[in-house]
Order: sequence, then structure tokens, then C-alpha cells
Amino acid sequence: MKRSIIALGIGLCTASIGHAQQELTADSCRKLALEHNKELSIAKEKIEAARNERKAALTNYLPSLTATGSYMHNQKETVLLSHEQKHNLSTLGTTLAGRLGQMAHDPRLKGILMKHPELMPLLGPAQQLIAGALAPELNQLGASIVEDSRTDTRNIYAGVLTLTQPIYMGGKIRAYNKITRYAEALAHEQQKADMAEVILSTDQAYWQVISLSNKKKLAEDYYKLLQKLEQDVTHLVAEGVATKADLLSVKVKVNEAEMNLAKVEDGLSLSRMLLCQLCGISLDSQIRLADENMEDIRLSSFDTEINVQTALANRSELKSLSLATQIYKQKVNIARSEHLPSLALVGNYIVSNPSVFNGFQNKFDGMWNLGVMLKVPLWHWGQGYYKVRAAKAEARIADLRLSGARDKIELQVAQSASKVKEANKRLVLALKNMERAEENLRYANLGFQEGMITTSNVLEAQTAWLSAHSSKIDAQIEVKLTDVYLQKVLGVL
Repeated sequence: MKRSIIALGIGLCTASIGHAQQELTADSCRKLALEHNKELSIAKEKIEAARNERKAALTNYLPSLTATGSYMHNQKETVLLSHEQKHNLSTLGTTLAGRLGQMAHDPRLKGILMKHPELMPLLGPAQQLIAGALAPELNQLGASIVEDSRTDTRNIYAGVLTLTQPIYMGGKIRAYNKITRYAEALAHEQQKADMAEVILSTDQAYWQVISLSNKKKLAEDYYKLLQKLEQDVTHLVAEGVATKADLLSVKVKVNEAEMNLAKVEDGLSLSRMLLCQLCGISLDSQIRLADENMEDIRLSSFDTEINVQTALANRSELKSLSLATQIYKQKVNIARSEHLPSLALVGNYIVSNPSVFNGFQNKFDGMWNLGVMLKVPLWHWGQGYYKVRAAKAEARIADLRLSGARDKIELQVAQSASKVKEANKRLVLALKNMERAEENLRYANLGFQEGMITTSNVLEAQTAWLSAHSSKIDAQIEVKLTDVYLQKVLGVL
């Protein structure tokens, strides 16, 4: 009854652990890595930024409206009349009365009165009227004119509303719009290149875990073989058939196998953590890979000539360099536009306080105007010529980089295809070598049981068996990785 309960408990624990483990395939690891990679998130934001830059560039074709306001406080106000003019206006009536009084003694006036004595009685009342009634009113009128002439420009408020419609800017706006479109396409291509790098890194980590997982099983099997051999040699030493030196040799191999197993387990743990980090899951997550029990890998075959054309058509690096070349060509147009005439339609509405449209008045008043603005560069000592030449040199550099990248990609394709073929050959040879090593170990074990083969021969056969199986695992992983790298080189990853 107790044994049944213990067995049931062990079964439930095993089931719960198996349920807690997350099984991942190569495709699911790729998907998780693409979803959680920070560099790809940055690439998405770069695409969004480039898209908004393109939209912003389109607005340069449309009219722009700007408002400008200002306030200024002056120590002194603007004065239209001098102090002497102000005094003369303020005493206008008094001055006129004085002038009339002086005219009474003028000989010319006396001559007129002698000819027309009937005017004599009017002279006195006229002088009294001017001196008593008109003089104060004229003085007040002059004073009011002086007061009204004040500008009160110590506090000045001004505002301008400007509407500008570009008509011809030397091709700058059109070139800038093309640049932003190319920049957005370039951001997309860079994201594709980053995705290929993430997939390659994830596959490398995935197959590294597969490799170490299989090598752990191999190390465990090798350790069991050595333990079995240690037990057999111990019995033979007890029977006097084998020496203690043989037993010590086996024990040394057992210790080495135990140390190698510990190293493989540590490496496997670190590789799983790296894969978890790439996939964006917790580092202590219990994951199990679908290919850990992998036995055989299908060989690959590629047509190098076709692959070169595929790579030239699909590689994001080439597309990015091609877009960069187009951007530099448009920069040539921008450099040229700086020294071409520019034409724009301009409209303004100007408002100010004090207002000057009806004398100086302390109130807001304004006016609108409409015109055309033409800017023609005349002479800058060849500055535009040199800038255009510099931009053309940068465009030629971009062309050379594109050409050089094509040559390098052709070489990469040839090298990658050659590596795939070499990996396939090594895998075939490793499989044959493994079969021979297993047969050799079988004969060594039989010979040792019959007493015809020494312990050292068995150890050599076991070491050869371990090496053959390890080479087979390495060859299988190399086939997968060279295949993935070739896909990346071809631009189809």
C-alpha cells in the first residue's frame, strides 16, 4: 500500500514538472525573440519617426500661417513738436493780441484811418474783443493742438499675422520629400536586417542548446560505460586477473567523465538562460526544446548560381545602400537649390498700439498687405559650386559602397554554399565513423569479456566511441547552422 502511494506521488510530481515545462520549437523561439527584442522595438520607433518626417515634408507644399507679437517699453516718447513750437501754439491768442496792439501804431494803419475816419470807432472795440475773448480761446486751441500732438510711444504693442505660400524654392521641397520617402523605406529595410540578425542569433542559441543537450546524454552514457568497466575491472582485480594499475586507469577516466559531465551541464544551463533571454522569458523558466531528441538531420543542397541572384534581389543591405544612394543624389539637388532663385507669395496683417493710421491714437488698429517675395543669390565666391561638388562626391561614395557590397555578397553566397556542402560531407563521414566506432566498441567489449583485450584497449575504444558520437552531434548542428546562415546570406531568412 505504501509503495502504491509513493509511486502515485512520484507520478503526480513528474506530471506537474512536465506540465510546468514549456516546450519550444525553433519557429516558436523565433517568434518570441522577434516579439521581445529591444532592438526591433527601436527599429519600429525609427519607422514611425521616418513616417512622420515624410508627412511633415509634405506640408512644405502648403501655405504656412505664423503669428508674431511684441511689446516694448521706451524710456522717452517720440516728440513731433519742439519746446518752442509748443510754447508758440499755447500762446497763440496772446501773441495775436499783442501783434494787433503793435499794428495800432503802424503808419500804414494810420494812413488808412485818415482816409476812412469812419473806421476809427471800430478799432478800439476790435482790440478789446481780441484781447478779452478770442485770445484765451486761441490759447486754449493751441494748447489742445500741443496735447494732441503727443505720441505716447513709451509703451508699444505690435503684432503680425503672416501667410506664406511657396511658389518655387529651387527644387528644395521636392528633393526633401523624396529624401523622407527614401528614409522611411530605409528604416523598413534596416528593420528587416535586424530581424534577420535576431533570427540568426536565436537559431544559434537554440541549436547550441540542442547540441549540449545531446552531448549531456552522450556524457551520461559514456559515464555509465566507464562505471560498468570499473565494476568489471574491480572484479578482475579481486580475481587476480587484472592489476591495480588497470583499475586506477579506469578510475581516472571515470573522474574525467564526471568532470566533463559537470561542464556540459553547466554549459547547457547557461545556453538555456541565453535562449530564454533572447525569447524574452524568465531566465529560470523550465523550457524543453522539441528537437532535443533529434536523431537525424536531412542534408541540404543549393544551386550557387541561382542563390547569387536571389541574394542580390533580396538582401536588405543592398536595398539600404541603394536607398542611401538615392538620398545622396537628392542632397545634390538640395545643395544646388540653395543658390537658385526662390519665389513665394506673402500676405500680412499688421496691428499696433499706438496706431498711426489716423494720427497717433492709443488703440489697436491694423492693415493687411499682399505681395510677392523673390530671392536671387548673386555672388558668394563659388560657395554653391563647391557645395554641389561635395554633395556629388558623397553620392559617388554611396555608389561605390553599393558596388562593393554586391561583390562582398557574391563572395558570401559562394562561401556559405561551400560551407553547407562541407558540413553535409562531414556529417556523412561522421555517421560512417560513428558506425565503425560502435562496432569497434562492441568487439572490444566482447574481447575484454573473453580476456583477449586489455583494459587500455577497451578505454581506447570507448574514447573513440565518445569522439565519434560527439563529432556526429557537432556535424548535425553545423549542418543546421550553415543552412540558417546561408538563408540569411540569401536574404530569405
